[in-house]
Amino acid sequence: MPGIMEATFSIVNDVGHGLMRITMAGFFESSDIARFAAARDRELVALGTRPNQHLTLVDIRAMDIQAADSVATFHQLLADPRTTSRRIAFVVGRSLAAMQIRRAARERDTRYFAELDEAEGWLLSPEIPAQTAYRAG
Repeated sequence: MPGIMEATFSIVNDVGHGLMRITMAGFFESSDIARFAAARDRELVALGTRPNQHLTLVDIRAMDIQAADSVATFHQLLADPRTTSRRIAFVVGRSLAAMQIRRAARERDTRYFAELDEAEGWLLSPEIPAQTAYRAG
């Protein structure tokens, strides 16, 4: 399909803050999601936090619109209690992909931001500054 980008992702740990920085782009097939989940699990172990005490920052501004089955699989990943983070922030663009991640993360306490620094500030702050949260829609 023209305009559809191959799935790419990167995961960079900030051990000092217990923060996992994830960047995702393109269109994710089931095999791409499986590769991502395996990499995320490896990096979560390497991060070294206690279970469910890590922070997650996910930049999906370059993510394409996903197929419904991919959104459902991402929902399963986000709902897995073994890998749930203490706080999760998504950096999103104004697109259908932003609405899709809101659907995939519907059972999680998540925040959505337009800028990386705002998302990181929220994740690392002891108080949650609600006024910086971006609400799509």
